[in-house]
Amino acid sequence: MKRVFLPLAAVAALGLAACSETAQNETAEAAEAIAADANATMGEAADDVEAATDGALSTAENAADRAGAAIGEGAREVGEGADRVGNAADAAGDELKK
Repeated sequence: MKRVFLPLAAVAALGLAACSETAQNETAEAAEAIAADANATMGEAADDVEAATDGALSTAENAADRAGAAIGEGAREVGEGADRVGNAADAAGDELKK
């Protein structure tokens, strides 16, 4: 009777070993798929962060350009006002000389 179970045990052991190898291969493939998904997700996240940063920098640059233009316009208006004051002072001096 023991001789009958010995070949069955050997076949069962071989089947278990083969199943174990298949399970290991499937586990390795699943791990590779998970790693690939994680890498893709990280790549997409990095792209999203880069796009958001570019957008924020572009917005800040546009705001700085508008502020610079407003300051330049204000300086021009102040200069024109100073010219008018100078002209008025010259005219007043000319009137006093008469």
